Parts: sequence; C-alpha cells; structure tokens
Amino acid sequence: MVQSLWEASKASEQVSGLDQLVYRSNLIGTDRRVCNYGGGNTSSKTIVKDFRGRDVEVMYVKGSGSDLASMKASNFTGLRMEDIRPLFEKSEMPDEEMVAYLANCMIDAKHPRASIETLLHAFLPFKHVDHTHPDSIISLCCADNGKELASEIFGDRFVWVPYIRPGFTLSKMIAEGVLNNPKAELVLMEKHGLVTWGETSEAAYAQTIKIITEAENFIEARIKKEQVFGGVKHAALAADLRRTVAAQVMPTIRGAVSDAKKMILSFDDADDVLQFVGGLNSAALSQVGAACPDHLVHTKVVPLFIDWTPNADDIEGLKAKLKEGVAAYKEMYKAYFDRNKNEGDVMFEAAPRVILIPGVGMINTGKSWAMSQVSGALYHRAIAVMRGATALGQFVSLSENESYNVEYWPLELYKLSLAPAEAEFSRKIAFITGGAGGIGSETARRLVSEGAHVVLADLNLEGAEKVAAEINAKYGENRAIAVKMDVTSEEMIQAAYAETSITYGGVDIIVNNAGLATSSPFDQTSLKEWNLNMNVLGTGYFLVAREAFILMKEQAIGGNMVFIGSKNSIYAGKSASAYSSVKALEAHLARCIATEGGEFGIRVNTILPDAILQGSAIWNGSWRNERAAAYGIEPDQLEEHYRKRTTLLVNIYPRDIAEGIAFFASSKSDKTTGCMLTIDGGVPAAFTR
Repeated sequence: MVQSLWEASKASEQVSGLDQLVYRSNLIGTDRRVCNYGGGNTSSKTIVKDFRGRDVEVMYVKGSGSDLASMKASNFTGLRMEDIRPLFEKSEMPDEEMVAYLANCMIDAKHPRASIETLLHAFLPFKHVDHTHPDSIISLCCADNGKELASEIFGDRFVWVPYIRPGFTLSKMIAEGVLNNPKAELVLMEKHGLVTWGETSEAAYAQTIKIITEAENFIEARIKKEQVFGGVKHAALAADLRRTVAAQVMPTIRGAVSDAKKMILSFDDADDVLQFVGGLNSAALSQVGAACPDHLVHTKVVPLFIDWTPNADDIEGLKAKLKEGVAAYKEMYKAYFDRNKNEGDVMFEAAPRVILIPGVGMINTGKSWAMSQVSGALYHRAIAVMRGATALGQFVSLSENESYNVEYWPLELYKLSLAPAEAEFSRKIAFITGGAGGIGSETARRLVSEGAHVVLADLNLEGAEKVAAEINAKYGENRAIAVKMDVTSEEMIQAAYAETSITYGGVDIIVNNAGLATSSPFDQTSLKEWNLNMNVLGTGYFLVAREAFILMKEQAIGGNMVFIGSKNSIYAGKSASAYSSVKALEAHLARCIATEGGEFGIRVNTILPDAILQGSAIWNGSWRNERAAAYGIEPDQLEEHYRKRTTLLVNIYPRDIAEGIAFFASSKSDKTTGCMLTIDGGVPAAFTR
C-alpha cells in the first residue's frame, strides 16, 4: 500500500518555494506506484522578482523529458502567469501554437521546455498541483465501469474527464470541470491518471496520497486472490530453472529483435510478473492495450506473449516459438504503423519491447540496459493496473488510433530527442577476459566511454568488481558487471557467458586478453611450465573464443573478437619458448576462427603489444625479474630498456592497446578480419612484413 514519505524535518530544510516543489516531486516519483518513470508533472505558483526587480507571479512546472524521482530545480520551467491566464478564453489551440506561445512566457530562456501538460496546472486556481499515474487510480480509470465506481469511492468530490490526448483542450476541460464543481477535490482522467492540489506543498502531497489510498482500499477489498488474472494456468518454474531457461533463450531473442538496430535485454522474474504470465486470462488481457498513455513510447501498445507450456527440457521448442513470435509481432507492428501513420512519421524498430514467457518471466528490450529496465518498470505498472481493473470490471484501453497518436506524437517524441546521441559502441556488449588488469580495465573504460556495456571476467573477482564499480559510478547502473572466471575451466567460461546473456542478452565483442608469462632457458623449461602457458594462453583462448562463437551464431547478428597476442607471437623471445610458442598459437588460432566466422559476420583480429609494464599483474611478478635477467640488466632498468629498443623511442601503455582494440571492435574496421596489428613502438625484429 502507498504510504506518505513526507518528513517535516527534511521539508523544513527546503527554504524556497521551488525547493519545496523539488522535494515534493522527488517523493512522488520515488514510489512508482504513484507515478510512472518519466511521467506525471507537478507545479507551484509563487511570487518572484523579475529582472527589473518587480514582483511577478510565476508558475514553476516540470520541464519536458525529466523524471520526478530525480529531477532538480534546474529541471523546472518558470512561466509568467499573467501571460498564460488569457489563454483560458481561447476556444482551441493547436499543439505547435501552444508550445511556441509558452516559450514566450518563460522567465528564463535557459529553462527546459515546459511540460506538455503545463496549461493543466496553469488553468487550475490552486497554488500547488500534482498530476500522477497511480496504479489504483488508473485501475479505476481503465475499468469499463470506472466512472460509476468512482462515485462509490469519492461521492461528489471528483471530476471525471473522458479520454483526450494532453494539450490545450484537455487542460481547459479539467479546469472547467473543477470550476463547475465547488466540492471537487480531485480529477480522474479516463485511461490516464489523477490530478490533485493543495494550498501548500505538503497539503498537495498529502491529498495525492489520501486519494490514492482511498482507491487502493476500495480495490483491495474486491480482489479475490485465487481469481486474479483468471486463476493459475501455468505455475512458475523453480528459480534456478527460470534463470537457466532465460540464459539459454535470450541470445535467440536478441538476434530476433536486433534486425533493425541491436537491442540490450534484461530479465525479470519478480512475483507479480510470474503471476501474470501464468494467468489463465493473461494472454488475452495483455493484448487489450496500454495501461497508460505514458507507457506507449517505452512498451509499445502490447507485449509479445509466448504461448508455451513451461518445460525446462523444451528449450528448442521455446526458441522456435520466440522466433516465430517476434517475426509475427514485427509484421503486426508494421501493419499497425501503416494503418495509422501521418505524413512524415518514421517507424520505430518494429520489435517488441516486452516479451512474456509463462513459467519464466519477462524479457525487456531497449537501446541500453537502463532503457530495457524502463520498459520493464512500466510493464510492472501495467500488470498492477490490469490486476486492479479486472477486479473492478473489464480492463479497457485506448483505441488503436489513440494509441498510435500518443506513440508518434511530436510532443512525446521531443522527450526522446533529449537523450544523448548514440555512440560507436552503443547497443554493444563486450566480454573482456583479464578485466581487472591494466589492458582489460583500460579497454573496458574505453569501450564504455562510447556506449558499450561490458563484462569483466577475471580470476581476481575483487579487482574486476572494483573496476566495474568505478565504471558504473561514472556511466550509470549496470553498465559493467564482474564475473569470476578461470579461462582453463570450460564450466566457468560457460557460466560466465550465461551470466552475460541473462544480464544483457548476449555478446557482440570479446577481448581475449587474460594471460600470464614465464621465462626460462629452453633446456630449463619444465613440462609444468610448458603446460601452464599452453593451458592459459592456448586452451583458455580457444575455450573463450569457442563459446563466444557458439553464442554469436545463435544471435545471428555478427560479432567481433580481438585477441591480445604479443610481439612474441612472431618474434622468438629469448628464454621464453613456452610463452612465445603459445602466443604464436593464439595468432594463428585467431586466423583460423576468422576463416570460419566470415559467413556469420564474425570478425577476428589480433593485436601484438610489447612490454606493457603498467597495471599488469604479469610484470609485477617474477616475469619482470626473469626478463631483466635475460637482458643482463636490473629490473628497474627494464622499462627504459624497452623504450630504447623501439624505433619510435616510446613506451607502450594499456590505453594504447585499448585504442587498438577499440579500432578492431568498431565499424571503422568492418571489412577487416584475420589481421594482426602491432602496437609496440616499432621493434624491427617483430615487423610482420
């Protein structure tokens, strides 16, 4: 049940009226049962000094494209009320005209564009107004008998407004409805949401929570648990089986939904999701339509519901149904677009954003992990709404054309335009072995800086987790994950890729980088030393690449492998026969994979670095002493020795190798495979030609 989060002590710390508005807005957005991600809007009318020092009545309203839970004062727009009030006398006002007019009402041109629903707030004669999308209220507003039931709950205290897309007309309808009902305490917007108000910020928030609670209590009293979604049709698989199934099918899904643009996936098997996907009526219910207009841009009109009887042994059957389902969904969406398109409309990716699998859970798709989470979060709200609406009556939604006109509404699309531009590695997933080390961590930072999601695989889990935490703190939640992996363990490698699949959906780039190095004269090289090099640098690279190859073929959207070889891949290193031999094996293995990967769009290239001492566990061990001894110098002279032997007289750093990896992994080398690139400062003995 929704609870008030208001804390008088914290509220008293907010000195200005705008600060109070920020505090109230953040509380509203914090509980997604009260307001959707990115949806809803709040306002406050107050007196401020203008640039000439005059007292001016200003309304601060949420700016377009922001989210109530996280917005700051800078996300609000201030508008002069004396400029807005005359609009109430107009009989109509097109969207474009309204937006242009409101731009001239702003007290500061640097403020964001005002919310689509600015006039809703401005036309109401109250100091503080909240527009929210509470689950309980939308359940009522999406029930076929919602208006009649609202009378039972609220008596004559509410105004019911039939569905109309936000804008001037809706704003005026709401204001007139309130003016015509002196007892009005709230507005119920059919198939949309709630409007409440108060004379103080605290009173407005308290009223919002009070109204939501009244509706919640009414609905919960009518819920019959055994009849929710028609009762149970399919029980959920055990938790470990659900994850196993999801990990196995998500690469198939990712390939199927990534024909136009690659998608990042996420998996959700929360209790409410499992109850919904297992419901007797859920397949039909899911196709009625969106639970709220605000959902449409992120979830599309309907999800893809897979008709499958849960059976962990029927993975191939599920994969077949998923491929068929995604293909059929795309055709359905294209037809929907063609039936409703307006001149100039450009179709989004036709693939589903929400995929529901009985017994398993929900798979969400998006241009990033964060955006797939938004789709999922909004569908949680849809499930809650359908649960409530079906307890009250029949769940109803917007018509097809109404849905389309919201999904492709220019004012709604404007919000999407505020997102940062996509970069070279946006929508890409990179799997990096040796992720905690110097080259691995620098590569992760480099790829993430241009949009990638990365998996840091390393025996040193603590080190990998530290790098992942640093990346996530800078670039956002879950842009990087760490997994413990021994490259000589087939089981650990398979488990690491399963974790990658269930986290992001699959993989696009692998960096075969994990390593070690030993040095000893040939006649003193033991079988143990030989096998150690072969197991880690030979078998390890083979296993990591083979499992990636299998996964990439399953996705059927191409792929990219970068092997980190060595100068010694083509140069016979003194007292390093085991290391040099297996490094040569790596380079040739990469070429072999390249010959087989071409038909699947899988490119494989190798980088040959040399003497990268910074951030390397290899060089911090006995290898440094062994190599110094081989050259007859002291260990602390080694870096200078390596610099002087290059033709460019330079040292090589992890970031230099990361740049090479980024090149091979990028579209700049789309037509290059089976290639070796030296990044060693120029060692003539190791020139490739």
